[in-house]
This record gives sequence, structure tokens and C-alpha cells, in this order.
Amino acid sequence: MEVAVKSSLTSIHAPISVREAQFTKPKLLSFQFHPRPNSSISRILKKTPSKSKLFSTMSSPVPSSVSTESMEQPEAELEAVSQGEKFDWYAQWYPVMPVCDLDKRVPHAKTVMGLDLVVWWDRNESEWKVFDDSCPHRLAPLSEGRIDQWGRLQCVYHGWCFNGSGNCKFIPQAPPDGPPVHTSTKACVAVYPSTVHHDIVWFWPNTDPQYRDIITKKQPPFIAELDDPLFTKSMGNRDFPYGYDVLIENLLDPAHLPYAHYGIVNAPKPKVKSDREGGGPIDLSVKKLDSQGFLENQDHFGDTKFIAPCISYASSSPGDAPEKERKFMDAGPANWQKACFVPTKSDALVVGYRRWFNKYSGGQVDWKGKYCGTLPPTSPREQLFDRYWSHVVSCRSCNAAYKGLNALEVILQVASLALIGVAAATKQKANTMVVMAVVCFAGSRWLARFIFKNFHYHDYNHAFL
Repeated sequence: MEVAVKSSLTSIHAPISVREAQFTKPKLLSFQFHPRPNSSISRILKKTPSKSKLFSTMSSPVPSSVSTESMEQPEAELEAVSQGEKFDWYAQWYPVMPVCDLDKRVPHAKTVMGLDLVVWWDRNESEWKVFDDSCPHRLAPLSEGRIDQWGRLQCVYHGWCFNGSGNCKFIPQAPPDGPPVHTSTKACVAVYPSTVHHDIVWFWPNTDPQYRDIITKKQPPFIAELDDPLFTKSMGNRDFPYGYDVLIENLLDPAHLPYAHYGIVNAPKPKVKSDREGGGPIDLSVKKLDSQGFLENQDHFGDTKFIAPCISYASSSPGDAPEKERKFMDAGPANWQKACFVPTKSDALVVGYRRWFNKYSGGQVDWKGKYCGTLPPTSPREQLFDRYWSHVVSCRSCNAAYKGLNALEVILQVASLALIGVAAATKQKANTMVVMAVVCFAGSRWLARFIFKNFHYHDYNHAFL
């Protein structure tokens, strides 16, 4: 169990703080890309080590036009598929955010599939709602608003109020004895179908009324282990500035774990250890591939699945993906298999995913024209590996711990000064006071370093691991 937890905690060579203490529980990490769409990773682990599994849930890809061909049949992905086989990105459920990191007192801004959303708790219906993050009045973001005393979502710009169905219930500027302009359909907010599934808020990316009851026809992917009392889970979220396809591919690549995460992740040990890190042959193969994903079955890691586009059973984690993504783009949208050399069976899941992505989605996410596919400049490492803005501010437990530890640091500093003052004012037990002051000051300095290391940017060098 500990092996799996460490894997989930070190996904970008920087442990997600606070929840690290819960080594008896695996993690569900939700990774989001701003201003690009969100992505989430879920990991669950069964209490019986011999039957343990890791699950990775991805949501809301970011722009990419990279495609691939199979190392076994390089021309297979170029086959034309029927319209019925083509993957429809807007006829799927997408995870938005784990419930544990949502505050019922305030609206939350999220971006999924290029759609700006506001997620808020409707206490009148006791449900999480997902709206278009735009007030119909002057297009102000509703996520910047508030929940009023009647439990309605209120726009902060002019005070328009909306109920859980998106209907406008109050326009302050409209005279009470005038026409009821708030009842106009033009005053309504677009509402996305949403549901809570496996303790995660999911939404359907289409506000057309015909999809209002889509949950009765199609539900989010079901993972039996999440409802199994023999499994335990915890959740979190983190933003990453790179693309969906590169991240999914990395998650389906167990061979990189003993190298990219050496000394951090306890990767499964091969029968034959060829070097210090313990890398070795991994026999992977894709057994079934269609528009809904693929299935892989092998003994070393157990059953592996990719349920398009959001769910993948994987034990790997994101590494140097931004650099890889740029190299893929430089090689050209149809030349992934030429830019990369993938000759072993350990690459089978990566190749399988690229085959699916190219064959059923044309090697790109359907952004409805929102993105052109051009990558922005590469961010500095301080931004790529930032922890505070990418995770801590939106994680309720980490944020609370961060504030508490900072308060403790201040208390220790004040205590050290107070003890020095007391020691100066009285000669009795002065030495003891000075020692206590030094201990408090040293404790505050150690705590400051601990806070920086676990809640902010912390670099590393593979050569010294």
C-alpha cells in the first residue's frame, strides 16, 4: 500500500503536502490546466497488497495536434472510421472537481473542455450545480459572485440572482411595479447537466435542453472499487500547464517510474534487475481497442484499462511532459512514431493510446475552434513545479494546514522575542529563558523551511538522487 501512495504523491517530483501524512490511504489527485481545461487523476488502492490497484482519472484535455502510429501496424491509424465510430468529445461525462475541495459557501470557477464553468452549491435543492460562467446581463463571471441569503447565485456586477435551474429570480434595477423582465428566457443562465459520482462533481458539456435528463440514459464511468468497502481513497487537485494527450500517455507508461522517480516512487520490481534503478522488461500488450478506449491484461501490473477520454488505470505519473509535448509538436502532427523509438513491449500502452487518439479522434481534441493547437512559450521551472498556486490554494486541507503552520511560525517567533525580553527583565532563570528562546527561534526557522519545501516550489536534480 505504501508503494502506491508514494507513487501518487510524487507525480511531478514534488510531494503534495499535508496529505502525505496519510500513508495508509492512497490519493485521488485532480490536476487542472488553467487557463486551459482541467485534468484529474484518481488513485485507489485495495487494502490487500497482493490485489492492489491504482486508478488514474483524467479530465478535460488541453490543446494538442499530436498523433501517432502503431509500432506494429504503422498505417493502421490512417484508416477511415465511420461517423458512428468517431469519438464525440461532447457526448461524455467529465469530472470537474472532487467534492472535498469545494466550499459550499462560495461559487468556484473551473475550465473544462475549453468551457468556462461556475460550480456552486444550491442549498435549496441540496445539489451541486454547474452553470456557464457568464451572467446574461453583461457577461460578468458568475464565479466572482456570491451565494445570497436565499441560497441563490448572485452576480457581483449588478446583483442579478439565479436559482438552481438557471432562472433569474431578481433584478435589483427592475422596478417592482414594472414588467417582470426577470422572467424572460434571455435572463436565464445556461445550465449544464451535472451529478456527483464517486464523490466527484461531473458535468455533461452541452446545455441543450434535450440533455437535461442525460443521466438517465448515460452515466459517468463506474469504478466498482470506489464503492467497495475494502478500498479506501482520499482526494485532491492540482493544475499542470501541459496537454491532455501527453499526460495520459505518461500515465500509461510504467517503465519510466524507476528512473524518472528514482528514490521517490517504489516501482514494482522486475524479475531481472539490470541496473541500480531496477528497470527491466515489462510485458504489455493492448488486447482490445475501439472508440471507447482499450483494455490491456498482463500479470505484472494486473488489468489495465483506458476508458476514453477520462479514465485510465495506471500506476505512473507526470514527469517532464512540457518538454516532450513541444518536441512532439515540432515533429509534426502525424510523426509521433517517427520522432519516438518504441521497440519494446513496455511501450505497448503508450502506442495503444496514440493509436486510439489518432484513429478515433484524428490526433486532436475537438475544441470547437477555441484553440489553434499552437503551444505557448514554455514556463519557467518555478511555475511548472509550483505547488502553492497549482494545488494548495484550491485544496481545503492543504490550505488549512498552510495557514495553521504559518500561524505557528509567527507564534514561535513572538515567543522567542518574549522569552528574550523576560530574560533581560529578570535574572532569575535567565539561562533557561535564553535556551527556550533559541529553541523557539530555531523551531520557527525549521518550520519556515518545511513550509517552503512542502507548499511552494522545490527543485531537484536527477543526477544527485
